[in-house]
Amino acid sequence: MGLVARFIEENGLSTILLTMTPEFNREIGIPRIAAIEYPYGRVVGEVNDAEGQRQVLMKALSVLDAAENPGEVVHLPYTWHEDPRNTKWHPPEASPIIKMYLETIKKAGSEARK
Repeated sequence: MGLVARFIEENGLSTILLTMTPEFNREIGIPRIAAIEYPYGRVVGEVNDAEGQRQVLMKALSVLDAAENPGEVVHLPYTWHEDPRNTKWHPPEASPIIKMYLETIKKAGSEARK
């Protein structure tokens, strides 16, 4: 997403990247970054928590006003309610695209061993 944001910025539209990895995204030249300490797969918050998700998105949008310099990182004032490493964020069943990817990888590995 970072490279897409940079392309959009180069074409005259302001962007904000909401991310859990602000250092990485700053290195690739993202103009405005809203950093959040949430686990992967839950960047805007808990599933079915519409109010909490709205708060995160509104705070992320406020970075347009808060970020004064290119590459600036604004840390949002939210913390996850448990250690993010313990958050179960994978769905119970893989999506069709992930299943296809895993099958392709498995097949490629089998063919490489021949």
